[in-house]
Amino acid sequence: MTSAPLADLETRLALAEAMAQEAGRLALDYFKRRETLIIETKRDLHDVVSIADREVENLIRGRIQEAHPTDSILGEEYGLETGSSGYTWVIDPIDGTSPFVNGMPNWCVSIAVLCGAIPVIGVISAPCHDELYVAAHGKGAMLNGKSLKLDPSRNIRNAVTGIGANNHVSPAFVGKMVEQVLEAGGNFIRNGSGALMLAYVAAGRLVGYYEPYMHAWDCLAGYCLVKEAGGWYYPFPTDGEQLTKGSVVLGAAPGAIDDLKKIAGL
Repeated sequence: MTSAPLADLETRLALAEAMAQEAGRLALDYFKRRETLIIETKRDLHDVVSIADREVENLIRGRIQEAHPTDSILGEEYGLETGSSGYTWVIDPIDGTSPFVNGMPNWCVSIAVLCGAIPVIGVISAPCHDELYVAAHGKGAMLNGKSLKLDPSRNIRNAVTGIGANNHVSPAFVGKMVEQVLEAGGNFIRNGSGALMLAYVAAGRLVGYYEPYMHAWDCLAGYCLVKEAGGWYYPFPTDGEQLTKGSVVLGAAPGAIDDLKKIAGL
């Protein structure tokens, strides 16, 4: 990460916040009339997409291209467009589409910015909860304008851990994850949105989040939030095509790092 591109961090942070709020309003409007949406499946019957996902991503892409036409953009629905500025926007228009289409509030709009390989901006909007999570490199993390700072006394035994899984992971592996968390004296939840659960780690609601296979658009905004709140994350591979592939994802508060690294085999 170099200082030259970061000179423009503030303008991109302001844009990310504005886009997250605008995109959140659009997504919430679709959520309120979700019975009218045509739902399509991707890899399996639980991996779904709708016009809401596509329209929200189109909105965000359009705003970025107007303001920063030389930035790269990676989105879940339309893939990677490469630029030359050294910045890459990584967006998930609706993370938690399955909860979204089934009428549950556990979904969010996730917007990250990479400078080189480092997530330097993370903004997550959770419209059903009227929450906006914002973080930027060296500037801390906030929830609705309130500073977030993790409590080092919390660990997997006195707090709750988030876990995630999908059809890239075998049922036996998922069972082993749960078993290891419970054997370590912990408890767990899964709410259907990895990005939102990483935001909850930054907010101190969860002590960590582990998913064996996850994409960049699901985790990079949450990673920035966790780091700026005083936590740790396992680096996501960002070189070349690796950015578009899946990887293990782990974000943790200070008191849970060692236990969760052991559970994840890292």
